Amino acid sequence: MSRMDDIVSLCRRRGFIFQSSEIYGGINGFWDYGPLGAELKRNLKNAWWNDIVHRELVGPDGKPIDMVGVDCTIIMNPKTWVASGHVGGFNDPMVDCRESKERYRADHLVALGSTAPDARLYVYVDGDEEQMAKAEKSLTKYERRDALDPAVHVRRSFVVLTAEDRARAIGPHAKETGTLTEPRMFNLMFETHCGAVRDENSKAYLRPETAQGIFANFWNIVDTSRVKVPFGIAQVGKAFRNEVTPRNFTFRSREFEQMEIEFFIKPETANEWYAFWRDYRFNWWQSIGLTSSNLQLREHDRDELAHYAKEGAGTSDIEYKFPFTDPGFGELEGIAHRADFDLKAHATHCGKGDKMRYFDQEKNERYFPHVIEPSAGADRGTLALLCEAYTPDESRASKVYMKFHPRMAPTKAGIFPLVNKDGMPEVAERLWRDLRKTWTIDMDEKQSIGKRYARMDEAGTPYCFTIDGESLTTNTVTVRHRDTQAQERIAIDSVRGWLAERIG
Repeated sequence: MSRMDDIVSLCRRRGFIFQSSEIYGGINGFWDYGPLGAELKRNLKNAWWNDIVHRELVGPDGKPIDMVGVDCTIIMNPKTWVASGHVGGFNDPMVDCRESKERYRADHLVALGSTAPDARLYVYVDGDEEQMAKAEKSLTKYERRDALDPAVHVRRSFVVLTAEDRARAIGPHAKETGTLTEPRMFNLMFETHCGAVRDENSKAYLRPETAQGIFANFWNIVDTSRVKVPFGIAQVGKAFRNEVTPRNFTFRSREFEQMEIEFFIKPETANEWYAFWRDYRFNWWQSIGLTSSNLQLREHDRDELAHYAKEGAGTSDIEYKFPFTDPGFGELEGIAHRADFDLKAHATHCGKGDKMRYFDQEKNERYFPHVIEPSAGADRGTLALLCEAYTPDESRASKVYMKFHPRMAPTKAGIFPLVNKDGMPEVAERLWRDLRKTWTIDMDEKQSIGKRYARMDEAGTPYCFTIDGESLTTNTVTVRHRDTQAQERIAIDSVRGWLAERIG
């Protein structure tokens, strides 16, 4: 199995992540978090909220940053999505296979084969190593051309193929040529209806992003809170996109969670605030355990920029090297200067226009603030933490351990009575009850101490405290460190402080 297969297997076996409604065969693009996964994801979101909203940050102007939070609804007035451009422009190119009945995103498909008009093209989903290998094998086996000739191994995006090219193409799950349809645009928003009558007047959408709830509430926040530009609004919440081809475990899902900031600034300060948030967010991911070798900061090229960022100070992605992208990277968080596109759009579409410009008392003028948006994926962040933590180690009974940063670890410590007698369980339970007032702590009394360590290693628990015979006479416990497997003795009374210092 590949490394990603091993990670997915461990996630299923240890209760990190399950396929949604698995007992009924599951549903593509939807995932449930089990006990360990729910804790891991919650730790990530709590750390983000604490470090963004509660913690004092000093901006590039030398002043503490004002940041407030909101929690907006998943369903909003559908005019919101007209104003934001999602109704008219939130589309992906879709391709169907008439033979296999599979559906693909056209820009995810790669056609492999010669440009000769009589040669077959073998189509696979970009990033799917098994499909790519199958396409390369078929090309070598069935095409009577020199397999080493570069002209035979031509790779092209499916979206650039002509009708003649598509007629000689074989789909990823097909056996015949010409079964893939012409790409057509497909809106990614999930439609629903509000009320008893299902018609055009009751149609609504599940939000495809959390940002628009923030923009629509900008004026409410200014009117009800003691904030002034520059200030930020943060939100963590669910979003939904009807992805044509969900793939790569939880990386591209139809239901996902975002951690977004909209930071409102004076237009002339865009460059300094963009650089501040770009660098702060890149360093933050490293602070919770993602190593610099697997993380990169990539500025967008001009032709990549979204419509709202064309005239902005910049757009960059924080990217992580997932096993399924290696040696490339996949997006983890985007930082964009959105200019004043969103506030202007909502002011225009609600009919109030320039009347909704922000009044800056210091400058004694009205304007639409510009926005710097750091937008991170909670599910992608959780997946990155899982991939980063996965550490094979043949010296251990578990053969693998999850090297989570202690702040992210789902379970902070395990408490083990060496044997279930001689007063050891009672001492262990007292320690467990004390520590679990603050942290997620596991007490494990079953099987040998080695098997208990193995279970904690697979769960990523950074520390294990064992109560043994000596504990009863010296009031000490043995601490076992997950990463090094080293052990030391500390006083039972100091365990709480010792753990607090290391978890942070």
